[in-house]
Amino acid sequence: MDTGVRVVGSGQVSGTPDVLRVTFSVEHSEPDVAGALAKVSERTDAVTAVLRAQGVDQLATSAVNVYQDYREPGAPTAFRAAHTIHVETKDLTRFGALLDAAVGAAGNDLGLHGMQFDIEDKSALLVQARELAFRQAREKAEHLAGLAGYSLGPVTTVSETHSPDGVPVVRMLASKPYESNLNITPGEHTVEVSLQVTFAWA
Repeated sequence: MDTGVRVVGSGQVSGTPDVLRVTFSVEHSEPDVAGALAKVSERTDAVTAVLRAQGVDQLATSAVNVYQDYREPGAPTAFRAAHTIHVETKDLTRFGALLDAAVGAAGNDLGLHGMQFDIEDKSALLVQARELAFRQAREKAEHLAGLAGYSLGPVTTVSETHSPDGVPVVRMLASKPYESNLNITPGEHTVEVSLQVTFAWA
């Protein structure tokens, strides 16, 4: 039977974001699949063009979907097509302008599926957070060992988890002309690491 103490330590480190990530979708319903796809394709091209005109060079399709658009009983059958685009920019002040441009190109067919400030390279922050987490784990283990009348021995196991990033989903409804006039502030991005560490008794 294994003897020792198992503890969890956590470490948090904050840094300044350097990248803005936005996920747009273009969705449209038509009585037939071909019509829905054609309209989505046309408006996706328009959205892509205006975003590139805004200086965005990192654009990628993240999903394409076609499904029956279920309505009230007795309503005509319709099909909805959707094209989701992931956008990245280093200019953290551009969200309002990008949103305005996309709405202008797609109108009520535009969806906003998330806006996130992030740090492109988190490796240095992860190292710092990991060190803080391990230090906290050792302090907990030493305290528990002292309470139990033992001394700590070597580490026998370590497992690590990172905090996930949540992405909200918001549906945009707008009519032309449209101005978002949104002033957003990046703030700080926090990286959190949790370590589960097992120490043997000395």
